[in-house]
Amino acid sequence: MRHLLSACLLSACCAAPSAFADWTLDPARSHLTFISIKANNVAELNTFGTISGSVNASGQALIRLPLDSVETLIPIRNERMRQFLFETTNYQEAVLRAQFDPQVIDRLQVGEIAQVNAESSLLLHGLAQPLTLTLQVAKLNAETLLVASVKPLVVDAAKFGMSEGVEKLRELAGLSAISTAVPVTFVVTLVAAPAAE
Repeated sequence: MRHLLSACLLSACCAAPSAFADWTLDPARSHLTFISIKANNVAELNTFGTISGSVNASGQALIRLPLDSVETLIPIRNERMRQFLFETTNYQEAVLRAQFDPQVIDRLQVGEIAQVNAESSLLLHGLAQPLTLTLQVAKLNAETLLVASVKPLVVDAAKFGMSEGVEKLRELAGLSAISTAVPVTFVVTLVAAPAAE
């Protein structure tokens, strides 16, 4: 009996790390916010109604944002952003890809928090730009991770060929200026997915 119990425990220990090899973003518990700054000192919070993503066992992370889901709480501004800034007829989504050390998650115990740096690439408006992410990862339970940006990402619309769109929004709104630099923050919840049999 003792040998049988030992064998069962050993089997469980070996299976546990691989039982949840991949992580899937839970959209109901995930949020991304970007701040637009107009007239030099007026800041407005904006978000997206839809977000999806995943992290695989190799530490490759992917986040997708359908740009048609932009939400500014003002319908006409939503429509103008879709049409003139994001040009969603041609560019349907923004895609963030990142790579980090997967052992950080493997070593994380329930209740622990770790800071992770990750090199990433943001694809937006048909152009890709490198970004460095500084993240805080907390293991809420064996099957749930909470990942948040420690520092805002500053996304410059000009680097993605969107200066004309920003200028068009400024013109339509009758503003003196709209900044092309946009701070972005996010908090996402990742849920472990059972490995395929």
